[in-house]
Amino acid sequence: MAPIKRKPATEKIDAGRPEKKQKQSRSVPSQSSLRQEEPSFPRGGASILTPLEQKQIQIQAKNDVLFEQETGRKAPKNDFIDEEDESDALGLTEMQPTKAKRKPKPKGKLSSMKPELKEKGVRIEGLSYTRLVAGSVVLGQVSCVNRYDVALSLPNNLTGYLPITSVSHQLTANVERLAVDNEEDEDRTQDHCVDLNSYFFIGQYLRACVVSTERDSAAGTKARRHIELSINPEQVNSSLKKTDLITNSMVQASVRSVEDHGLIMELGVEGGAVRGFMSSKEIGKDVDISRIKEGAVFLCLITGLSSNGAVVKLSAEMDRAGNLKKGHFLADAPTVNCFLPGTAVELSVTEVTKSGILAKAMGVLDLTADLIHSGAAATDKGLESKYHVGDKMKGRIICTFPDIEPMKLGFSVLEHVTTFRPHPGSIQHPGDTSPTKLLPLSTIVSEARVARVEPGVGLLVDVGVKGIRGFVHISRITDGKIENLATDSGPYKAGSVHKARIIGYNYIDGLFIVSLEPKVIAQPFLSIDDVQVGQIVRGTIEKLLIKESGVSGLIINLADGITGLVPEVHFSDIHLHHPEKKFKEGAPITARILSTLPAERQLRLTLKKTLINSEVVWKSYEDLQNGDESPGTLVKLISSGGAGAVVQFYGAVRGFLPVSEMSESYIDDPKKHFSVGQVVKVRLMSVDPAEKRLIVSCKDPSIFGAEQQQQFQSLVVGSTIGGTVSEKVNNEVILELTGSNLKAILPFEHLTDGSSQKSVSAAKKIRVGQELNDLIILSKADGRRLLQLTNKPSLIKAAQSGKLLKEFDDVQEGAEVDGYVNNVTSTGVFVHLGGGVSGLLHKSQLPADAGLLPDFGMRKNQSISTRVLSVDHVHRRVSLTMKAKQSTTAKGTTAEDTSSPPEGLLSNPVDEISTKINDFSLGKLTKARIYSVKETQLNVQLADGVQGRIDVSEIFDKLEDVKDRKHPLKVFHPKQVLPVRILGMHDSKHHRFLPITHRRKTQVFELSAKPSNQTSAAMDILTLDKVSTESTYPVYINNVAEDCVWVNLSANVRGRIKALDLSDDVSLLKDLGKNFPVGSALRAKVINLDITNNRLDLSSRASTSAKPLTFSDLSVGMVLPGKVTRVNERQVMVQLNDTLSGPVNLVDLADDYAIANPAVYEKNQIIRVCIKSIDVSNKKVHFSTRPSKTLSSSLPVEDREIRDVSDLNINDIVRGFVKRVADNGLFISLAANVTAFVRVSNLSDLFLKDWKADYEIDQLVKGKVIQVDMDLNHLQMSLKKSHIDKDYKPPLTFDDMAVGQIVTGKVRKVEDFGVFIVVDNSANVSGLCHKTQMADRKAPDPKKLYDEGDQVKAKVLKIDRETRRISFGLKTSFFKSEIDADDAEDTVTERPVIEDSSNDGSEVDKLEAMLVETDNESDAWEGLNGSQDTASDTHMDDEDSGGVSIDGNPTESSTPQGLNAGEFDWTGGLSTANDEEPQSEVDEAASQPKEKKRRKAELQIDRTGDLDAHGPQSGADFERLLMGRPNSSVLWLSYMAFQLQLSEVDKAREIAERALGTIHIREQDEKLNVWVALLNLENTYGTEEGLEMVFKRACHLEIMRFGLLPPFLFFLPTSSSLIHMIIGFIKKADALLMTALSKHGSASPALWLNAATFYLTTLKSPPNARALLPRALQCLPPHTHLHLSSKFAQLEYTSPHGDPERGRTVFEGLLDTFPKRLDLWNVLLDLEIKRGESVGRERVRELFERVVKVRGLKSRKMRFWFKKWMEWEEKVGDQRGKDRVEKLAEDYARRAAEEKGKGENI
Repeated sequence: MAPIKRKPATEKIDAGRPEKKQKQSRSVPSQSSLRQEEPSFPRGGASILTPLEQKQIQIQAKNDVLFEQETGRKAPKNDFIDEEDESDALGLTEMQPTKAKRKPKPKGKLSSMKPELKEKGVRIEGLSYTRLVAGSVVLGQVSCVNRYDVALSLPNNLTGYLPITSVSHQLTANVERLAVDNEEDEDRTQDHCVDLNSYFFIGQYLRACVVSTERDSAAGTKARRHIELSINPEQVNSSLKKTDLITNSMVQASVRSVEDHGLIMELGVEGGAVRGFMSSKEIGKDVDISRIKEGAVFLCLITGLSSNGAVVKLSAEMDRAGNLKKGHFLADAPTVNCFLPGTAVELSVTEVTKSGILAKAMGVLDLTADLIHSGAAATDKGLESKYHVGDKMKGRIICTFPDIEPMKLGFSVLEHVTTFRPHPGSIQHPGDTSPTKLLPLSTIVSEARVARVEPGVGLLVDVGVKGIRGFVHISRITDGKIENLATDSGPYKAGSVHKARIIGYNYIDGLFIVSLEPKVIAQPFLSIDDVQVGQIVRGTIEKLLIKESGVSGLIINLADGITGLVPEVHFSDIHLHHPEKKFKEGAPITARILSTLPAERQLRLTLKKTLINSEVVWKSYEDLQNGDESPGTLVKLISSGGAGAVVQFYGAVRGFLPVSEMSESYIDDPKKHFSVGQVVKVRLMSVDPAEKRLIVSCKDPSIFGAEQQQQFQSLVVGSTIGGTVSEKVNNEVILELTGSNLKAILPFEHLTDGSSQKSVSAAKKIRVGQELNDLIILSKADGRRLLQLTNKPSLIKAAQSGKLLKEFDDVQEGAEVDGYVNNVTSTGVFVHLGGGVSGLLHKSQLPADAGLLPDFGMRKNQSISTRVLSVDHVHRRVSLTMKAKQSTTAKGTTAEDTSSPPEGLLSNPVDEISTKINDFSLGKLTKARIYSVKETQLNVQLADGVQGRIDVSEIFDKLEDVKDRKHPLKVFHPKQVLPVRILGMHDSKHHRFLPITHRRKTQVFELSAKPSNQTSAAMDILTLDKVSTESTYPVYINNVAEDCVWVNLSANVRGRIKALDLSDDVSLLKDLGKNFPVGSALRAKVINLDITNNRLDLSSRASTSAKPLTFSDLSVGMVLPGKVTRVNERQVMVQLNDTLSGPVNLVDLADDYAIANPAVYEKNQIIRVCIKSIDVSNKKVHFSTRPSKTLSSSLPVEDREIRDVSDLNINDIVRGFVKRVADNGLFISLAANVTAFVRVSNLSDLFLKDWKADYEIDQLVKGKVIQVDMDLNHLQMSLKKSHIDKDYKPPLTFDDMAVGQIVTGKVRKVEDFGVFIVVDNSANVSGLCHKTQMADRKAPDPKKLYDEGDQVKAKVLKIDRETRRISFGLKTSFFKSEIDADDAEDTVTERPVIEDSSNDGSEVDKLEAMLVETDNESDAWEGLNGSQDTASDTHMDDEDSGGVSIDGNPTESSTPQGLNAGEFDWTGGLSTANDEEPQSEVDEAASQPKEKKRRKAELQIDRTGDLDAHGPQSGADFERLLMGRPNSSVLWLSYMAFQLQLSEVDKAREIAERALGTIHIREQDEKLNVWVALLNLENTYGTEEGLEMVFKRACHLEIMRFGLLPPFLFFLPTSSSLIHMIIGFIKKADALLMTALSKHGSASPALWLNAATFYLTTLKSPPNARALLPRALQCLPPHTHLHLSSKFAQLEYTSPHGDPERGRTVFEGLLDTFPKRLDLWNVLLDLEIKRGESVGRERVRELFERVVKVRGLKSRKMRFWFKKWMEWEEKVGDQRGKDRVEKLAEDYARRAAEEKGKGENI
């Protein structure tokens, strides 16, 4: 029988179930395969359902039973339950299936056998996090405005965040512009940013679009829930079209511009084709249109449209938009796209349940209102009693569900949402209607009554605010997990009362967010707003902030999500040297809040016990009163200019502590007595709350009590008093006044009326305790309680006669007064007259000869007698004079009066016509005599004492009349008479001339010598209002600034020419002062004129248009001048004008990438650029400085320009710069928008163990294109030599090896039995050299003989092809023939042996024979000649001696021909002679007999070049050698010399550039040799421009990378160009060296020595050099101190500006500490011997004798010193000295023999 086919189980279960489109981000349980294909008869009765499906059926059955028990009705079948919705915030969903109508079954039809499917149903559901997807549009209200984002309250307890860049295009552009300005202007503060509070307000309704619902987190962790929104009209209105904009609908718009009559709005509809307009009357009642900013966003009501629909009339008046009674809702619409959140609609109710409402709009569109927004949560009444099916109602759309089919929207009927008004519950309360003011956040409600229970969701509670309830989510009911909620049972049933805490408020739901969790209620803080300034808190240390200097701060955790910072200065009351030992992460701690910044979520705390234990907290200026006391922290100390300190208290309260109030004793510098971070107790002296100023004092008020105050007030200025001297300090005498405890000061200068020397002499005679009488009180400072006395006879006489001023009211005009000079300025002298009254003695009121003296011949505190000229009682100012009081006549005028006679007669007029000064009227033609010629004017005389000036712009009518345009006035000379015309009086202060009526005491006439003004009847004086744009004028440079020049068009019209507009020749713009000197004449065109601001911009370029250059004027290929604004390692930023700028990338700097270096450019440098590309959409432009683009296209191009990937083909060989070094390869930048990838396998033909060490960012590489993908814009390259070099020779393989072959290689590994060697230029071919094959004698220890990385030459002894093993030999006998040839060829390289200078060596031989007898050790004499002593024993090696190089200067006989770079002779010869520095005799003697050690060194030398007996003879030979030794500068320089011999200068230059790019970055000495060679090459064969470019590159790279002064500065050839560049660089070297010492001084002793050498030798500044040693000893580790001190002492000897006596003192100190350091004795002796006769023989003998008397030295060392002493005596001494040496040697030998006989070991 055939089996019966069953229907699939899926059809049974899913029949009638509404379909739902699943979100991609959600995980859907996979169905069992049995669900898809089940067997007809399952065996054993087993279920075909999975365990998950069985669990779902059980849950469904349980819910059905509960439903029937509660309602008494049968549970509906096939109700669909969405497990995702169980985790919703409110979970307010309900399924509403529609009844399926049963159709009659047609008989006899096959279709009757098909099952009936139920119609799809619409569920009542609210918004939740799981239903919120990207693209959802919601209605929100602004709940919080932060610094960089805005928080929006969304429906159903959701909160979204709006970034500052997602508001509008206008605001985003503003933010980007500010970001660019902040980058270019380093002085701009960070607070200079957009203030979002000026764009939004709390409670503002906005339509928002969901951008994302998850925040990225660390890898491997779950993403955090974070709703990111956007209110940009283009996004929220993206579904709208022009036809969808209808009246009474809501649309979101941004402000495009603010006009006088309203706002122009941007809707973002159809690409901006539709604009909006909002009248100023429709903005809102309390909104000021002047405060609205461009980019602000409003939710607006459409009130009308223009006839063509292109302009929409809008209203942001929320009261009008929310008035639904006036028809501001939609009953009909052309499309459903009109129904967006924020729009009010008319609805028809189709279903009402206890948890929500289902309705339709226009009969087709479904809308749902959940428990909250249907109003059910706000009342205990059911919805069924208020709404019925078929009722018409009005609601406002609040959200969309874009992933649910069919289309469905969410709406709200809450009153405050539909009317756009405040919540009704807040209106019932008077005053502030904000719910958060009625019940602030973090408030604890002691009795919160449960009003409604929603099982599985949460609780609705009454919190004490009428009309506003709170919502408690099920997860916030208790600390643990709650299983079930029931309305009638359990601890949380309806009516139960609990303790609760307000944790938030949702504006759009109108509900408080409440928590019943005990841990939340007990938590001290919920937000930063809860933290009070000055509050004592407890927390735990969360993190220690570590910097280079140590622990810089602590992060303290105060509560969940709330942390604060403790700065380093607030760790403790005292400075902690090791805070990490006291503070441990996780440890509890007590702190005090210093300040809070809620907007930035920052807290600052203190751990200082003084502040924590204090009960006084100053946190508001308004609460402070004079006399209050409090501790404070010093945050800033000021030493000069108003010395004192800034004291910080709590919050923003700060005060100033004057230096006079720091102590009762005198303090000159606060930094000597106080430190930043110190806590001081201060007393408030004065407070100004309006200005937020405090003046505090540290003085004890009890010291100056009531009695002292009374005594102080009784003293009168001008009275006589006496006192006892208590101390003398800082040029002042401190006295205790007789009869009181008051103190007063008497400056030394006030002891006499005489000179300063006389006053100081008088002060020396005063002793402490001496009584001084008949002193006059000169002034009183009540606030500071300070008395100043004087003993000046002139002031005592004035006081006795009653003329000494006591107060300002005593000043009388014309009175003779005595005083003393208080200050001298450039404008005059300030005179103190007594009683705190000061007057100004202007320089014009001084005697005639005073103006010729420095400081007018005055000094501070000098006695002076003056007369009161005028008194200003309003401003309390006094003007003084020293001129005699007399009437001015023509006969008795002084020299000063002669220059400005008011009505006097003229003396010797030049025109011989004028008789009085009044004859010189406006427009008068006269004559003038030149008495001086300046760059911009002629100074002339009209008569004796009558001066005038002729501006350069008033001399020539046309520019063609100027013969020398750089020096137009060169044709004039003194005493020349010119015809002139009077224009007015000159005003030097404002650079203009005034009418003749503005006569002054010192008159200077403004004149014109233009020929046109001499002939015309009327004067045509050019003024700014007569200037017009596009006009051309001759102008004359008046001043040269850094980026512009100021020019004169006429005597009173001044303009500016920017550097970019000066000339079309960019080369002239490099030095404005040189090419455009002051006085130069130019022809300029007016390009900008602003008469209001008195601003005039001109241009002297020939191609300049009056219209400023804009972005639309640019085109690719244009060549323009630009100014460099910023330089970094990757690019150069160039600015064309104030609005246009762009970068020049590294690949666009030069046609040859080898010379592309951004460091050659400097800020504000003017360069020529070519526009390479223009990005119109982003308004960006890229430039190029390639010479082929900016100068001539015919110039050679080494690296062609690549515009995009299409310019490249496979097999192209190109160069580029390393952009990034990744783990899987390199990214090479070939153009600004083209990047190629190089896999690790394509980097080299050889195996690279550490390939990353060979590459660095911005390194130039050359490669071959191996793959091009146009579609993906991908490129792949290969850097293998085999792909690039046509002459490439493949590396050696195992099969290429042959027995007897001699190869070179490197030691890869050293073992006890031998060494493993890797063959050079091979495919990682390696073999073993057994230790028996290393030497011809006894097998040595390999670990003592070789190290990893040593270069060796080996011979192949055996090859095992089967096991692929190679045996090598390193014995010398294997290479005997080659060694002999090498010895014969390299004889000149051997170090010559120093022969004995004595005759027959008689005296020395005797001395040696005598000393040998004292020691029977077999190696004793070997020790004298340099046996292998340890460094701690002899210290004779170069590194430890600290003085091997005594004289670094070359001898006279070794004049180099060219530049000697390292071991290479640059003259072209291949000589290998080394120009080494002379060594001390100890090192020479110690280095001669070490044959074994020298043999080892020979084994380590790379002798790859010796493989060719005749040396490299071609470029290929050099290339082959360079593959083995790429870091050898000698080989590179030899290669360069080889090319120069062939006259290939360009190739030699290219080789030098290759060397700089190839030599490893760690081989700095090798690179420096190449730099020196390249500089010498440019100096000999190149141009000055090329030489300058190479020099700048070398200097900048050396300083920027290593902070060192380039050593080649002191070894360059004597070229005038180089000397000029070196001088310019040395001027900057001081600051560069200081920066380098700060950065690298703690790790580089050589840097300190280089700096000292530079100061002492180059800058000739010994004090600066000597000041470096103490600093160096503080920074460097102790083990370097001895060596560095020795080097500094040697500098004093060797430098021409040093002091040998200082060096001798340093050496004596070192020898006193280390008497057995023979290397120090040796260096000092060499230095003294080198000085020769200048020091005398006795000092050298004294040193020798001190050395041989040092106890505890070994016999071989003593023999060496006796021998050296004897040699010196034989050379420069006498017989007496020789006898002395022999006598001491005999004594030592006898004493040594006696001690040896006693068994002592010497």
